[in-house]
Amino acid sequence: MPTHTSPEELYRRGLRLLLDKDVPAWVGLWAEDGVMEFPFAPLGWPERLEGREAVAAYMRDYPDHIDLHDFRDLRIHQTTSPETIVVEMRGVGRLVATGGSFDMTYIAVVSVQDGRFTAYRDYWNPLAVQEPGLGFAGRSVR
Repeated sequence: MPTHTSPEELYRRGLRLLLDKDVPAWVGLWAEDGVMEFPFAPLGWPERLEGREAVAAYMRDYPDHIDLHDFRDLRIHQTTSPETIVVEMRGVGRLVATGGSFDMTYIAVVSVQDGRFTAYRDYWNPLAVQEPGLGFAGRSVR
C-alpha cells in the first residue's frame, strides 16, 4: 500500500474488500502492530486486538456468518489529525445461518500511518448481540 494513501481512501478500499468477502486482503491493509478496540464490547467479547495476526484471527470466519450487501449512510469525517478519521455507517445484509436480515450501525475512529491501519476503535451496539438470531453477528463485522 503506498504511503500517500489517505485514511479515507484506505477505509473505502477496506469496505470494498469486506463486501467482496476478501478477509485476507482486508487484513493486509493493517500495520503489523495495528490495534483494534471495541470500547462497548459486552462481557466475554474481546475489547482489544493487538497486532495484524489477532485481527486476522478475529475476522477469519466473518463471511461464514454474515453476508454483507452494503455499507449505507457512509459518512467520513476529517479530524484535526490528518491521519485520523471518524466514520459513521450501517452494515446491511443477511445472517448466513438463519437468512434473517442484518442491519448494524457503526461509528469508528480510525488512524492510518504509512498507508496502513494502525488503530481502529469500533463503537457498535452491544445490545444487538442479545437479539434472537444474531448470534455471532455483532462480533464478526466490527
